[in-house]
Amino acid sequence: MMWPTVLFGLLLASVAGWIITAYFQTRRIRSLERSHEEIQVEETLVFDFLHGLGEAFRETIRPQELHRLIVEGGTRILDAHGGALYVADRTGGKLVPAFISKGCPPLVDVPANILQQAAAAPIALESYLRLHSIVPGEGIIGRVWQTGQPVCLNEFSEAPELAKLRDSAFGTASVMASSLRYGNQDLGVLALAIGPIGPAFSQGDFVVFKSIAEQSAFALYNAIIYSMANEKKRLDHDLEIARDIQRILLPAEAPAINGFQISGINVPARQVSGDYFDYIHVDDERLGVAIADVSGKGVPASLIMAICRSVLRAEAARNPSPADVLRKVNRQLYPDIKEDMFISMAYLILNHERNGDGVTLARAGHDAPLLYKRESQTVTPVKSPGMVVGIDSGNVFDRLTADFAVPLERDDCLVLYTDGVTEALNAEGDEFGLDRTIQSVRASAIDGAQAIVKRVIEDVRDFTGSLPQNDDITLIAIRKT
Repeated sequence: MMWPTVLFGLLLASVAGWIITAYFQTRRIRSLERSHEEIQVEETLVFDFLHGLGEAFRETIRPQELHRLIVEGGTRILDAHGGALYVADRTGGKLVPAFISKGCPPLVDVPANILQQAAAAPIALESYLRLHSIVPGEGIIGRVWQTGQPVCLNEFSEAPELAKLRDSAFGTASVMASSLRYGNQDLGVLALAIGPIGPAFSQGDFVVFKSIAEQSAFALYNAIIYSMANEKKRLDHDLEIARDIQRILLPAEAPAINGFQISGINVPARQVSGDYFDYIHVDDERLGVAIADVSGKGVPASLIMAICRSVLRAEAARNPSPADVLRKVNRQLYPDIKEDMFISMAYLILNHERNGDGVTLARAGHDAPLLYKRESQTVTPVKSPGMVVGIDSGNVFDRLTADFAVPLERDDCLVLYTDGVTEALNAEGDEFGLDRTIQSVRASAIDGAQAIVKRVIEDVRDFTGSLPQNDDITLIAIRKT
């Protein structure tokens, strides 16, 4: 009778052990299932966050929207009560708040008077946080930015500005913060926080947060690149329009007049040019020819050039004296030209009805025109007096600027140019120079005005080779026929 009892007891013990084991195994399985579900939810949230960042760049996203997407995405994934994104300002010397979500506890030192006001009017605290910038080393945000090391704080011995608020309605129980750095560029700081009552962030949360911060830094950097690219595209479009307008302002072709053959060209170094040339109808007997070079390059120089053209054309009408025209142009432009800018000009008048009167020249500090004499086959600079436009109100300018007669016989040529010709550089850093310019004029003058312009441009390009053009080039050749 004893053995059956023992066997029955062993059977009961085995059944009880099996039941207990099954119970704990079931609990463990359920726990693993819950963990798996939580991991799947977390993976889905992270995927949605990354997908959201990717979708944001399908179209041009405004910076404010990207900032909101980063903070709210991180808050949702890690079940934080709020978050804040601080970005570096233009100088890179401080952080400014880019987005602070509702419910985010203050993460900076808040003055006592602001906290008192916030007790009755929460907008006071919101306004302070949105306007408060942070310097390196200031509070937990400034220290993370300065050191570049992410932190997860559940106790605030290292952050006294947060410790003093811990037991208040504005306190936080747990904070994670990470600098946002991509390449060598410090972009800002991302922080997430749990309010005064709530579970602290875990080490697992911290691992996920650092991944979010890394992806956020990449997104911010891409946003900067996209913004710069779009801005460049817009500027290129504007410059293209400016170039088209400038083409309209410059002569499309030289006028055909009795007794002279004329050819001119403008080759800008950039989209728009600071050089200017023009043919101006003075009266029925005279044609004005102008060439000018505004100091500097690009858009500022092109704007001054456009103003100069308008003033010159207004003053040239029915005025037979080039010097008088330049004096009036200088007096009008002087008040509006910045101290570091000026205009060199040469303006001459051709009398195409009275060949004996030839050419009258006035020079305002411009490169001396080159005179080719067919009889002697020589080329010499015409160094008439004058100073540049825009540096003197008129007292000195008017005394120095004078009309200068340039006698031209048949097949003689007069060549006007800007320093983009003589100062063109080759790979060794040598300038094309005046001597080479003179040689080009002498070699081509016998074939006429167009041949001179073509030869000089070709010689300059052969000299510079593959180097980009470093200055605007303008040439005008006038041949007496």
